Amino acid sequence: MRVRAIKTHRITIQDRDLYAILDTHLASFEERSVLAITSKIVSICQGRVIKVEDADKQALIEREADLFLPPGTSRYHASLTIKDNLLIPMAGIDESNGNGYYILWPVDLHKTASKVRAYLERRFDRKQVGVIITDSTTMPLRWGVTGVALAHSGFLALNDYIGKTDVFGRTLQMTKVRVADALATAAVLVMGEGNEQTPLAVIDDIPFVTFQERDPSAEELQQLRIDMEDDLYAPLLKEVEWCRGLA
Repeated sequence: MRVRAIKTHRITIQDRDLYAILDTHLASFEERSVLAITSKIVSICQGRVIKVEDADKQALIEREADLFLPPGTSRYHASLTIKDNLLIPMAGIDESNGNGYYILWPVDLHKTASKVRAYLERRFDRKQVGVIITDSTTMPLRWGVTGVALAHSGFLALNDYIGKTDVFGRTLQMTKVRVADALATAAVLVMGEGNEQTPLAVIDDIPFVTFQERDPSAEELQQLRIDMEDDLYAPLLKEVEWCRGLA
């Protein structure tokens, strides 16, 4: 697998056209490649920004989250939230590289990823291309952040090993590999978290990715989600008293 970060101009709230950014900075794109786009520049282009002095951050978090824990439950006074079936701090709201603005998550994530995929197909005359919209999040019991895919298009997001055998012939009962998140982790690592100014990455040489010449189906998207009651971590997730957000 190869991951190549792409340097862009400094993206600000004046940038409102994601495709103009891609036209300027994405010179080529090969068949069977995946384009990673940080959610932050998608949000900026969608106008999903609010001046820090004009907003109460906790109120924003409660508005954007599906479920949240009050900040007083954390020694860091940070709200842990669930948004779009993802456990993430502060509903994904971020100030880094915002230049005085809170940056919220984009809207219509999967629709946006699919539109970018169609754009890549038209512009570069390709058939098998993928797109992921990435963010970074924390992992319990580990310091640091890692990448996660908020949306994908053009490939299977899960590689299902259930029913297949391991090297000793044992039938696998539970194993599924989250391909989209694995790609996002690699892309976010290469794109960076600071002043690198590389919000795009191209991933290629990925024989383990099954490309699809279409958008993900509703059934495929649903297969990525686990209800809290069915989750392996249900004993932890259900132990706390979640507050319902407004999202």
